Amino acid sequence: MTPLGRQPARRPTAVLRRGAVLATVPAALAALLGATGPTPAGTAGASGAGDPYFPLSGNGGYHVRHYGLTLRYDTSSRHLDGRAVLSACATQNLSRFDLDLKGLKVTGVTVDGTPAAFRRAGQELVVTPRRTLRAGRDFRVTVTYDGTPKPVTDPDGSADGWIPTDDGAFVAGEPQGAMTWFPANSHPRDKSSYDITVTVPQGRTAVAGGVLLGQRTEHGRTTFHWRETEPTAAYLATVTIGKFKVEQYTTHDGIHVYNAVDPREASAAAPVLKKLPSVLAWESKLFGPYPFRSAGSIVDHAPDVGYALETQTRPLYDSAPDLSTLVHENAHQWFGDSVSLTAWKDIWLNEGFATYAEWLYAEQHGGDSAQKTFDALYARPANDHLWAFPPGDPGSGRNIFDTPVYARGAMTLHALRKAVGDRDFFRILRAWTAGHRGGHGTTAQFTGLAERISGKRLDGLFHTWLFTKGKPNSA
Repeated sequence: MTPLGRQPARRPTAVLRRGAVLATVPAALAALLGATGPTPAGTAGASGAGDPYFPLSGNGGYHVRHYGLTLRYDTSSRHLDGRAVLSACATQNLSRFDLDLKGLKVTGVTVDGTPAAFRRAGQELVVTPRRTLRAGRDFRVTVTYDGTPKPVTDPDGSADGWIPTDDGAFVAGEPQGAMTWFPANSHPRDKSSYDITVTVPQGRTAVAGGVLLGQRTEHGRTTFHWRETEPTAAYLATVTIGKFKVEQYTTHDGIHVYNAVDPREASAAAPVLKKLPSVLAWESKLFGPYPFRSAGSIVDHAPDVGYALETQTRPLYDSAPDLSTLVHENAHQWFGDSVSLTAWKDIWLNEGFATYAEWLYAEQHGGDSAQKTFDALYARPANDHLWAFPPGDPGSGRNIFDTPVYARGAMTLHALRKAVGDRDFFRILRAWTAGHRGGHGTTAQFTGLAERISGKRLDGLFHTWLFTKGKPNSA
């Protein structure tokens, strides 16, 4: 994520924020599938995934393989009607489980077609099926709901989720906004495939991730059906709605590109979006093959938002992006989208890597070298906000999109590059994206990989740049 076009960031402090093949159930559960016998005693699934920064995000006791979302949005009244079908697998004997859903009225819940008891508790939709769900069992939850979706306010005072615009909605879910428009297991640990069908007034376009399977117009409304088969964290899903000019083509590498641009941003966006195929080709050379079947951009006119987001396969911009922003958000397709976090504390693995991609792009396209960019940052005084906290331990959800995570996170990667040399550094990046493709990674796993490939002890380097408070003593 990044502030768009180097505009003032959306955050109150100095911020640089930038159905289907089903996701795989954990291997340990495979032997349990299809188990039979008396209904076991069960326990309630946890009301959160255990993330200290966002304690109620995500849920325990089950894994969502696939979301089937059927939505209808009226841009005049801003009313949303929704039906969500979650194909899931129990990871324990499950007597009760939670879904993340905020602010919308639930009108019915079934589990495997049988009505289930439910209640609301803040952002939690608490569901009690008629019978305990055995560990390893696949089950299907259907939730019908409606209302006027609104964004959530994050710990740093910013908004994410369903953000209304003058012609539709800018739907950006990082870190906790998915729950504003569909019931979810909303933590990056739980990745799923998606089918999203959206009906909007004729003349509006609804854009999601993945591939557009079809659209039809009848009775003054247009329905769009999108499918993302690759595992996707809930915060990386979108259904941004507006009046868009649409461009579609296929790159030389066989990637289907779908760009949707608000006409008010079209002239400014055109020269930058024209570079998307070359940016993807350049990033593929450095980071490994592009991890998805489709790509593109959603360029909305949402002047009050103030940021862009790396929605999977199709980054979302609140106005025409500059080239560095395009490079940053598409680098996230490898770092953050394909290889996802297990805890928000490790956010530097997303933002530091995407920021360093900007430095590398400038270095290889006639701009400043990465070393020059590093040196300019290191020259900042010890009381500069850059050194306010270490990027490997931001300390709270309020800090995860702040300057140290981005800039000092990128400085960490440059320090690593200097320590191991270009050959091993780029081998490390490619091994990281290949080894964790479609899954998750942690800081400990990355640092271990760097040591294995380079054959060097790097614990001191990573301790200094990721976990030491204040300005490092030497560069």
